[in-house]
Amino acid sequence: MKKFLRSGYTTGACAAAGVKAALIFMTVGKIVREVEIIALDGTPLKIPVAGVEKISGGIRAEVIKFSGDDPDITNGASVFTTVKKISGYEIIFRAGIGVGTITKAGLQLKIGEPAINPGPRKLIRNVAEEFKIGGLEIEISIPNGEELAKKTLNPVLGVEGGLSIIGTTGILRPMSEDAFKNSLVPQIDVAKAAGFDTLIFVPGKIGEDIAKKLGFNSGAIIQTSNFIGFMLEAAVEREIKKIILCGHVGKLAKVAAGVFHTHNRVADCRLETLAAYSAAEGLKSSEVQKILDANTTEDAAQIISANHLEKVYKKIATRASLRAERYVFGKMKVETILVDYAGNILGSG
Repeated sequence: MKKFLRSGYTTGACAAAGVKAALIFMTVGKIVREVEIIALDGTPLKIPVAGVEKISGGIRAEVIKFSGDDPDITNGASVFTTVKKISGYEIIFRAGIGVGTITKAGLQLKIGEPAINPGPRKLIRNVAEEFKIGGLEIEISIPNGEELAKKTLNPVLGVEGGLSIIGTTGILRPMSEDAFKNSLVPQIDVAKAAGFDTLIFVPGKIGEDIAKKLGFNSGAIIQTSNFIGFMLEAAVEREIKKIILCGHVGKLAKVAAGVFHTHNRVADCRLETLAAYSAAEGLKSSEVQKILDANTTEDAAQIISANHLEKVYKKIATRASLRAERYVFGKMKVETILVDYAGNILGSG
């Protein structure tokens, strides 16, 4: 039986719901336990309100984040919005505890701005417009946000001090592969805005650590996860001149074989690639079979080393670079650095 996954609401929707609860209290003195807001795609959302209280100069509301069946790290976190009346008609946004500040160019907001994205700002402005009471100062806080932000790309993207208040509509649907891929792309925008036209693509932590040891600027190091092809295309769209692929041989050997989505459920040709290149260099068939029968690429590497065929790694790296350049129709240069789990460079090309 097909399981239907539950949707939730974004941190931006939580903040907007908190603003509405606070404004209801501010205007009519009523404490509400649920509010309805209209998502930016027109969908009505009913969101529970955990609490509303008067504080010095304003009203503070708490909404508990619910992410449905999406594996969101903020699920269950308290989102506090503090609303204060100010003169004029402007809405001013502030980053409270656990909400970050923009420190790098290339994102949707200017440097120095609170990391409250345009979608949530519009959602909050729509809510405020219902009350027509003029200027407001709105501060958003997530008490454990700074710690949670360490598990996100925020430190890489230049959002410091906490989480971003995000959401394009307000509805949080279970994370799709496309959504995850698109969440990686802003790294390229930030790196380009910082002046880098050569980027180091790393599929994971191993490649990142090696790239840093090799002296590459951390601002140019981009996490691709398994979506190497997608990120190559995104880099071409942004007119990046050169990419250096840096990662474990087991991951990047797949690129040499023409595989650009490297999750093992999509394609697992690591051992076959190592075996084929070793055979091309003269490895006898019984040893080739040992590579094919190996449990991991690390096991296969021991066979390659025992037969003094380390030169295959340069061949594989060179081929990975060639296949990557072909993938983007020669629109940028690509180099490849292969490493093992211990952090040793096996070959480059």
